[in-house]
Amino acid sequence: MGAMFRSEEMALCQLFIQPEAAYTSVSELGEAGTVQFRDLNPDVNAFQRKFVNEVRRCDEMERKLRYIEVEVHKDKVHVPAVKDMPRAPNPREIIDLEAHLEKTENEILELSHNAINLKQNYLELTELKHVLEKTEAFFAAQEEIGMDSLTKSLISDETGQQAATRGRLGFVAGVVQRERVPAFERMLWRISRGNVFLRRAELDKPLEDPNTGNEIYKTVFVAFFQGEQLKSRIKKVCSGFHASLYPCPPSNAERLDMVKGVRTRLEDLNMVLNQTRDHRQRVLVSVAKELGSWSIMVRKMKAIYHTLNLFNMDVTKKCLIGECWVPTADLPNVQKALADGSNACGSSIPSFLNCIESDEEPPTFNRTNRFTRGFQNLIDAYGVASYRECNPALYTIITFPFLFAVMFGDLGHGLIMAMFGAWMVIKEVSLAAKKSNNEIWNIFFAGRYIILLMGCFSMYTGLVYNDIFSKSMNIFGTSWIVPYDNETLEANAALSLDPKDSYIDTPYFIGIDPIWQSAENKIIFLNSYKMKLSIIFGVAHMIFGVCMSVVNYNFFKRRYSIFLEFIPQVVFLCLLFAYMVFMMFYKWVAYSTFSEDIAYTQGCAPSVLILFINMMLFSRTEPEGGCKEFMFEGQGTIQRVFVLVGLCCIPVMLFGKPLYILLSKKKTHAKPEQSNGNVNQGIEMQEQTDISAQPKPQAKPSGGHDHDDEPFSEIMIHQAIHTIEYVLSTISHTASYLRLWALSLAHAELSEVLWSMVLKFGLQDHNYIGAIKLYVAFIFWSLFTLAILVMMEGLSAFLHTLRLHWVEFMSKFYSGLGYIFQPFCFKTILEQEDNDD
Repeated sequence: MGAMFRSEEMALCQLFIQPEAAYTSVSELGEAGTVQFRDLNPDVNAFQRKFVNEVRRCDEMERKLRYIEVEVHKDKVHVPAVKDMPRAPNPREIIDLEAHLEKTENEILELSHNAINLKQNYLELTELKHVLEKTEAFFAAQEEIGMDSLTKSLISDETGQQAATRGRLGFVAGVVQRERVPAFERMLWRISRGNVFLRRAELDKPLEDPNTGNEIYKTVFVAFFQGEQLKSRIKKVCSGFHASLYPCPPSNAERLDMVKGVRTRLEDLNMVLNQTRDHRQRVLVSVAKELGSWSIMVRKMKAIYHTLNLFNMDVTKKCLIGECWVPTADLPNVQKALADGSNACGSSIPSFLNCIESDEEPPTFNRTNRFTRGFQNLIDAYGVASYRECNPALYTIITFPFLFAVMFGDLGHGLIMAMFGAWMVIKEVSLAAKKSNNEIWNIFFAGRYIILLMGCFSMYTGLVYNDIFSKSMNIFGTSWIVPYDNETLEANAALSLDPKDSYIDTPYFIGIDPIWQSAENKIIFLNSYKMKLSIIFGVAHMIFGVCMSVVNYNFFKRRYSIFLEFIPQVVFLCLLFAYMVFMMFYKWVAYSTFSEDIAYTQGCAPSVLILFINMMLFSRTEPEGGCKEFMFEGQGTIQRVFVLVGLCCIPVMLFGKPLYILLSKKKTHAKPEQSNGNVNQGIEMQEQTDISAQPKPQAKPSGGHDHDDEPFSEIMIHQAIHTIEYVLSTISHTASYLRLWALSLAHAELSEVLWSMVLKFGLQDHNYIGAIKLYVAFIFWSLFTLAILVMMEGLSAFLHTLRLHWVEFMSKFYSGLGYIFQPFCFKTILEQEDNDD
């Protein structure tokens, strides 16, 4: 839990690595995932860095892998998941991997080109076969008609004698895509002025495009014409419409012989295609087994070289120097990774790790697990904590689901939510393995522990509210006695119960008495009850937030802020609003129906709200009927003192810190510090034989609160803003917690409306029709319950709870001006790339 209380201590380190050991050392650091490197070449272009050629080699290998992956998926070959994560290859293995990828790519390219050529030949032969088969009917009709009559039908009377001297009609045959046939016919008619006789027939089965594999529908056509000039025009039109022309003999015998030859060639070609397809399948299956490992290895290599580009070369060109942030708890692991990297390449000179001092703000690193990660993400969404600042996520684990449950309190709805969260927690290993691209599901799954706790806490508050699907449970027996018989109850719509006679003076064991479920003044009672609860929880939550600022002041050595900021703030909050909470409790205890003093009966209990308003305005309200204005003697004097002391706290908050800083600066200028003249300044390089024995310098933490180095006017402006914000927000934030009461009441009323207007409709009939009505009503009631009360109301309560933590609670002590620690980790890099894909 120490890591959750505040972020881990970080150290800025220098790495001195020999060039031959740089690759393996960075690889070991990537496997460890504990260092965040800094860019020592910010002004150098990405194309001018030392390892840019190696990065390009990795890009080329990634291109080859992408091509191989596309071909594998095109043939629907299963790619098995990688069970054992491969390590980054060493420099020798890189050369072998590069050569193997080159060979595999060329082989698949050759197979693809051969397959395309074979499919193209197969397509052409198939089209030729269809042309020969379909044109048989055309020529049979031509022979029946006869040449003379056909000539007369094609050529007008004016030019008939000239055309007759030119001999027989010519023809061209081929195939054209089906959607282009109408335009193709019109174009032939226009260029020939109607002197072309076109016959066509559609192919029944689609053909396969050899390049894309898509289905294409084509039509066989035969165009009869006369004259070489018209033949040339027709061929140009066919070329423009991408029609394929095929030779077709005029005689029947030649056509039959040609069809037989084409069919024989198709059978041979089909056998070759099957053999090529089987060989390609075997190659892709063998490649698919290694594809995942190759991809991971190449991505690790690329990440390593990108990281090495952040290093700087020393003046002797014999050592690479890098800087990185490391959690001090992981320094031994980093040292071990450097030693393993040097040993892996056989380097005789070890790598060095040297901790250095820096004024730069370190990154924030909160070590989390599966349970705490969701709560930490809620805090980081508002703003990453400043370095070593108090982390609210630790307390959010309890306060977040509890405040949610105050608004969502229903035993039945909480049970549904808890069951959903428990299912995700129990099945988290199998569900995490199914990587989904559904963003909504990923959000739910990431917050599975939050949902589980919200459901469990809602079950508890539902038990306290005695509310399960808008109904109450009489588990422990009501504390009220009904003195009326059944006839009286049936004859009267409403009857009153006097607490003096009907209450047994022993409260219900836990929560609200179930008799309030049937009371007419139920809403009035619950309004008062939940409103006061929301104010009590809100003031307690805010006081806890203000008290957390003491932890930051003490840790960051600003103890003067405890006296000049914390104490005035907490006194102001307690004397006004904690006093109002005290009045609520005192009113519950002091005023009773059984009191013998008439001034302390429930009818004479003063309104806490009116008392608080009169306290702030220094006014009074005259009581009536023998009641007292105040709850106890001297309350008016105490309230005036509280208000005056609270008002006196405001100038202390406003002027205390700026004046203290101003006086401190004057004393500092009066006594200047003297330097010890140390010329080394702690920058000499040391070999880390015992990392625990070396001091771990780190940046001076500021926690995001420090304005001490600014001019007095700036400090005064900042303090004025903070003071005004705190005083005003104390009032507005207290009122903001009333959302606990509002949403709780709305949730209960919606649940009651659904029961009375939907499910109750199916419970009115007692015959078989009532069973059918109940079945239908239950379906609609359950759907509306899940969609509206659990999902929509749950989301609303979640967002309101998030606002209460971000604004009302965390604003009292949390600055959130840090930046997240992003270590160089292969696992994180691979997960991010998989999500991007």
